[in-house]
Amino acid sequence: MRRTKGPRGETGYSAEATVYETVPINFLAPSFGVFYTFPNSALASDHVLVYRLSGVGNGADVWQLMPQYRYFSDGTFDFAYNFDATRFDVNIFLEGNDLQTLSDDFRLGQIFRVVIIPGQFANKGIQNPINLEDYNAVIKAYKIDESKIKTL
Repeated sequence: MRRTKGPRGETGYSAEATVYETVPINFLAPSFGVFYTFPNSALASDHVLVYRLSGVGNGADVWQLMPQYRYFSDGTFDFAYNFDATRFDVNIFLEGNDLQTLSDDFRLGQIFRVVIIPGQFANKGIQNPINLEDYNAVIKAYKIDESKIKTL
């Protein structure tokens, strides 16, 4: 049987997920956001997830998938942690009506992890999809070595 080479793949292709962690962010006026350029651009097919460090439980960090919406006790919208991303960058920001009155607990010292998952590992068509809201499930499923997390 004769073997032939297939077509050349996209340059920079990687089967590994990449994780970046931000330094503590202070959301301040006027933008209430921060913008980061990735050290290496992702592929067009990759997926960008952003998690916020929301606390510590049983001695472990608790990461929550964004966006995260917060509501007043009457059910009306208060504010949200949100983001937008391209294959080159990510913009992490607060949105809401009166952000300057938010408690410092919500605005200062916020830490995020940006997880870039190669497109070929997306949840499309698989029997047991990964719960992307569960940071630990994502880390396990994509075999991410947390000692190799890079700082943005």
